[in-house]
Amino acid sequence: MISRGRPLPLGATVLDGGTQFALFSRHASAVTLLLFEDGEATQPAAEFPLCREEHRTGDIWHALVEGVGAGWCYLYRVDGPFAPDEGHRFDPARPLFDPYAKAFTGALPARRRAAELPAVGPRCVVVRDDYDWSGDRHPRHPLQRSLIYEVHVRGFTVHPSAGVAHPGTFRGVCERIPHLQALGVTAVQLLPVQESDEHAAGTVPPDTAPLVNYWGYNPIGLFAPKRRYSSAANPGAQVTEFKDMVRELHAAGIEVILDMVFNHSPEGDASGPTLSYRGLDNSIYYLLDGADRGRYLDFTGCHNTLNCNHPVVRRMIMDCLHYWVVEMHVDGFRFDLASVLGRDRSGNLSANTPILEQIGEDPVLRDTKIIAEAWDAAGAYQVGKFPGDRWAELNDRFRDDVRRFWRGDGAAADLATRLAGSADLYQDNGRRPFHSVNFITSHDGFTLNDLVSYAAKHNDANGEHNRDGSDYNLSANYGSEGPSDDPDVQATRLRQSKNLLATLFLSLGTPLLLGGDELGRTQRGNNNAYCHDSELSWFDWTPSERGAELGRFCRGLAALRAAHPALRRDAFYAETAPRDAGVRWFAPGGGAPDWDRWEPCLAACLGSAAGDLYLVLNAAAAEREFAVPAAPHGGAWRRVIDTSLRPPDDISSVDRGLLITPQETYAAGARSLVLLAAPSAPDR
Repeated sequence: MISRGRPLPLGATVLDGGTQFALFSRHASAVTLLLFEDGEATQPAAEFPLCREEHRTGDIWHALVEGVGAGWCYLYRVDGPFAPDEGHRFDPARPLFDPYAKAFTGALPARRRAAELPAVGPRCVVVRDDYDWSGDRHPRHPLQRSLIYEVHVRGFTVHPSAGVAHPGTFRGVCERIPHLQALGVTAVQLLPVQESDEHAAGTVPPDTAPLVNYWGYNPIGLFAPKRRYSSAANPGAQVTEFKDMVRELHAAGIEVILDMVFNHSPEGDASGPTLSYRGLDNSIYYLLDGADRGRYLDFTGCHNTLNCNHPVVRRMIMDCLHYWVVEMHVDGFRFDLASVLGRDRSGNLSANTPILEQIGEDPVLRDTKIIAEAWDAAGAYQVGKFPGDRWAELNDRFRDDVRRFWRGDGAAADLATRLAGSADLYQDNGRRPFHSVNFITSHDGFTLNDLVSYAAKHNDANGEHNRDGSDYNLSANYGSEGPSDDPDVQATRLRQSKNLLATLFLSLGTPLLLGGDELGRTQRGNNNAYCHDSELSWFDWTPSERGAELGRFCRGLAALRAAHPALRRDAFYAETAPRDAGVRWFAPGGGAPDWDRWEPCLAACLGSAAGDLYLVLNAAAAEREFAVPAAPHGGAWRRVIDTSLRPPDDISSVDRGLLITPQETYAAGARSLVLLAAPSAPDR
């Protein structure tokens, strides 16, 4: 029933007549494979000790087991030295997950002893990698033509108002594809979809049920789609449902970007549970203190850090990325706390660590999008510094400068830099504007609605007495904290929301929209809702006047960006370049801005072969007159956006905008954004 098998590939691979199992452990003295006929069995159907001589090739333990196929479940027990001062923490009594498992029977339960897996589930599931992709093709949208939509799979459709047949699942996402298409979304960026420990020690305050690690940033199965996001009852079906979702999104022209967490695991420090890596080969998988091998280095805020530049861990990361691209057809990755990937095996930051270069130069990943969250929890900040021309980055400098400007206390010079693609960060190292992934809000922080409704965070429901979450939000409430019935307050908040959204869509770079901002989604002032699997975090699709207006405005912005080449440039502007490559900056009076003077007003004329755009940004609390330059070719300007106007006059397409009669000035309302457009040839 069991034979030698082969050392590659790692994980469980279904073959004709059986399944091949292969597991890495360098320092183990013995490995036992536990097999279960299904996920409900409390005792293994068979236990196979793997003989060192027959079932080991180098550091790989392997076996071929006949009669085992898709749907069977498995775990390992691994023996070896328990010597924390040398970095080893083997314990043969503890069942362990396979790091290469393609599916799990379910999530870890909330109530368990920290040191062990429960008697019943979860288990790793044997999965057959066969699927009818029916001619599926990657959409392959260039970054400069992309609109990324960040969303949580469960939160997107689990609320009853979503009106879907399969709420909170991969299938639920498919049911909401028309909404994504209407918004002009080219890629969904999914918060972690891998199997994770929702109750990992240290990630949710104790005694705070029903709080969980809802966002999913504690993966224990990097290759495994989350069982909870499947609508089917049988273990392993989540793999098929994920592929179904990808195929349907691709058919709609929408790419799939996964949020990948290669920086830590839910095993925590020495007091945490032993689930996989620690029990398989602790000294290989984790960064340990060179002076005290029993202590974990923590650059993540989660009590441990994966040893990403050890060749074995590096191989696992690359195998994982290849799996999601080749077998699951995803289109790109967002790397959480990606500065950890830039730490060497001693934990020091390095400009050229092997894994960063390998990801950037890998031929299989050549057409995928790779986006870095270019910082970590230990102070590393590398925005603008990731190597090569493949790495795009989340640009938090864009977020902060735009928020500060529209709040009324930001510098026009800083805003101009962000509007023009953040050349200060990306031009000197040979990258382009689209390497800047611009965002105003993301899952981590206030929603757009809350950014203009709360002057401070309100995280009391998190169980940490409002101590968690950032205090640096650059937000404002415009009259009262939280919900308001005051029409003036409501109008100001809506206008500021439109200003922020318009700045995002009109700036050079790749825009990322937080899912739900187009609906006016609120988290009631909570800027760290990671632990709430509840209506606080879910999308509420109940129709509202504010949501309808924001949705309409977002759709108009997306259509405008897609239609006008000046907004999708793949090169930086040049002050002295020809019209189709240049930008001209203006103070309200029409002359050049005094960049050393603080003023909450700015205007820019963006040149393009398809026509010019004249952008006016007035963050002042009073109306300002802006000089209007002559339209090219003796033509006239059309008003495309004015956020101070009531709908439908606040936004229109370039060819349908109100024709502005020749005039020398335009009155921009208090806290408003105006966009005028002139075609490449004069109107007839």
